[in-house]
Amino acid sequence: MLQQARTFITDMYNELNFSEEACTERLANIEREIAETGTYRHTTEELTYGARVAWRQSNRCIGRLFWEKLTVMDARDIQDEADFIDAIHNHIEYATNGGRIKPTITIFAQSDIPGPKIFNNQLIRYAGYADKGDPAEREVTQLAEYLGWCGKGTDFDILPLIYQLPNQPVKYHTYPESLIMEVPIQHKNYPKVATLGLKWYAVPIISSMDLKIGGITYPTVPFNGWYMVNEIAVRNFTDSYRYNLLETFAEAMGFDNLRNTSFNKDRVMVEINDAVYQSFRQAGVSMVDHLTASKQFEQFEHNETQQGRAVTGKWSWLAPPLSPTLTSNYHHGYRNEVREPNFFYKEKTTSGCPFH
Repeated sequence: MLQQARTFITDMYNELNFSEEACTERLANIEREIAETGTYRHTTEELTYGARVAWRQSNRCIGRLFWEKLTVMDARDIQDEADFIDAIHNHIEYATNGGRIKPTITIFAQSDIPGPKIFNNQLIRYAGYADKGDPAEREVTQLAEYLGWCGKGTDFDILPLIYQLPNQPVKYHTYPESLIMEVPIQHKNYPKVATLGLKWYAVPIISSMDLKIGGITYPTVPFNGWYMVNEIAVRNFTDSYRYNLLETFAEAMGFDNLRNTSFNKDRVMVEINDAVYQSFRQAGVSMVDHLTASKQFEQFEHNETQQGRAVTGKWSWLAPPLSPTLTSNYHHGYRNEVREPNFFYKEKTTSGCPFH
């Protein structure tokens, strides 16, 4: 821990142009604190810097250009249940911002201190039943039902927050309907799309990852950016193990020939992306298309090069799932070296980019 703390503090003080004397003094205080207690506590400034750099170094994220704009909510001292629920509500409301989404992270207690635990993969997610909803959320849905929650059985039931406070049983909390912004999906050229009754929530708030900063692990750190259109249109809506709606969209759009050689599957996929993007923009909700996101990542790479920092990444996640060859990052590789500070998957969880 001390070695990791030294690396983190030295990097931070150098990057922020703090004096060598201030760095030496801070390291001495940390060394003394670790010797006395076995751990140490980050200052608010260290916590903010660490969370932002964790985003900057997230290999699966194409949206890293905006890493310095991350708002950090310090909730490390929250132990009370009411305060915890308020912090979650505050995060959702602040991040949603009426549709003008703000990248936000709320950081609860570090791992050596008892703190709140969240069992959801994302703070907002749709339930998954045997024949309805999101198959990716069946396990969490079963846990919610075991705890006494009862959904309406539709394709788009908002799951409750499932959580546990220190020395308390696992509980669930149903969000107020007014807290969650959702976007109905429609298409200006295909009016039947609106009749499908499809929708998606505005803000993807990941809640199933650990944040590691300077030898300290924060296990409860819900965080968000905004959606890239392909995540909803290509993955959530059309993956065969998710909503699997390619044929449903095709029928609504009048494509009756989905043989591979007709290329209509490709045409439908593009129109689904158009529908999702149109719908979010019409609702005033922040969203980025994959080509713009790739141009933004190019700018991020340029900025990092100017600062003398090498960009790491996981190529398979940086190349978008729609028309990847139209993006620059498809055509060259990245070192998938994981640096800290960073976000790490918990056991038995799978996800894509942490901020999208």
